[in-house]
Amino acid sequence: MSSGRRLWLALAGVLLVLAVITGPVGSYSPFKKGPQHGSFTRTSPAVNGERGTVREREREREREQERLATPYVGPLVGLEGGGKRAANDFLEDVGKNVFDTVYHWKVIDFMYPSLQLRNNAIRTREFIPENNLPLGVDRFRDRLFITTPRWNPGVPATLSYLPLPAQDRSQPLMPYPDWSYHTSPRNPDCSKMMSVYRIQVDECDRLWVLDAGVTDTLTNLQQVCPPKIMAFDLQNDELLFTYVLPEEQVKEDSLHTNIVVDVRDGQCDDAFAYVADVWRNGITVFDMRKFKSWRTTNHLYNPNPLASDYNYQELNFQWSDGVFGMSLAPVHRSGDRMLLFHPMSSFMEFQVPASILRNETVWEGFGLAAKAFQPVGTRGRMGQSSTAGVGKNNVQFFTLVQQSGVGCWDLGKPYNRNNLGVVEKNAQKLTFPNDLKVDREPQQSLWVMSNKLPVFLYDKLDYTQTNFRVLMADARKAIENTVCDPRVPPSLAFDAAQLECELEL
Repeated sequence: MSSGRRLWLALAGVLLVLAVITGPVGSYSPFKKGPQHGSFTRTSPAVNGERGTVREREREREREQERLATPYVGPLVGLEGGGKRAANDFLEDVGKNVFDTVYHWKVIDFMYPSLQLRNNAIRTREFIPENNLPLGVDRFRDRLFITTPRWNPGVPATLSYLPLPAQDRSQPLMPYPDWSYHTSPRNPDCSKMMSVYRIQVDECDRLWVLDAGVTDTLTNLQQVCPPKIMAFDLQNDELLFTYVLPEEQVKEDSLHTNIVVDVRDGQCDDAFAYVADVWRNGITVFDMRKFKSWRTTNHLYNPNPLASDYNYQELNFQWSDGVFGMSLAPVHRSGDRMLLFHPMSSFMEFQVPASILRNETVWEGFGLAAKAFQPVGTRGRMGQSSTAGVGKNNVQFFTLVQQSGVGCWDLGKPYNRNNLGVVEKNAQKLTFPNDLKVDREPQQSLWVMSNKLPVFLYDKLDYTQTNFRVLMADARKAIENTVCDPRVPPSLAFDAAQLECELEL
């Protein structure tokens, strides 16, 4: 073999090694087409012609980007040109002033049938105003629903509603459906509501209620009642059913804090619900038609230790919270859809085909579904998020608890920080945004609950100041002039954090 040929082969070997190490320069979308439904794959750049040149790598990135930018839910619309967008400074951007405060409180109060009953409740310490913190929120037409879990003693009702539009912006909460559906930890009736964390209104005009059944979460955690799902008909406020999670699906120290409901093509009787266990890292799947459930597990449900350190105002604390935020992508033409999820203590977003979760037989074995769970991308430093929701415009909205803001992502673009937008950041009105919902009205709105939770947990709230807010923003205006607008082309700018994330995986 000639020395020139040996030199050429050696150079080719070096380039091949570099290609394997660096991988694709672009990013990835959970909605790309590939050999496995919803799978995440890495492909090395083609090396033809101008091997290793800058122009060839740019052309390859453009071809890869074009492939990835075809979303799982259908083609992008309104894209003009294929030019390369500049990098988006996701961490520093403050967005715009789009959120309006609908309700706000210094301290939570309840609408008792009479002043005497309220005073008696305070005297017997059934109602301790300072121990009440609003957490979950959702909207149905002219009503807003709010949860108040029993973190401490003195919470008289755990699910309430308020009228829309607001007349009194600090109005006391009205227990839903009424006081008779709420039980007291002193004399518990587990057929009633004990401690509701989050709720969801589905497309069938039903309110799904996740009752964790725990009390005194901050002082002496007690599983007073088993966790259960309740569903109400919002046309007449009647209880449709109660489903109690089987004992074998509830672990010691389980805390069920979030619920997402999956309804396809208006088939209301075929609904599934996905319930997150944030402390024991699992998702329980409830099949409404079969009226049974099963527990799913995966290592991606676990928290990231590097994302478990939080700073809020003057407080530093550590949370090892697992799978928490969940949202559903639109149904694909195949009939399946992705469940997007993330642990609370994580910077990353993950995905799994809902068909995997809904197939009970998959979970009768061990490890059969592990590879169906895949990473989507990273939000980067300080990217912890509690909850998320996907709108009709195929945009996911998510809270940014450490950044006092709300972010967004167009599902048709690769998930990296250059393609993540900021709806708004505001350290006052969006201080610790804890829950987020996208309502189902014809003109969709975002609803956010901000509640200063870390101060409530570890310090003392100043009850002369506003502590709790329910905020609303128009879903269309929220993405105007951001990369989340489907009409805006995706960014091809290099994201070092994304590459680092891929190399770690």
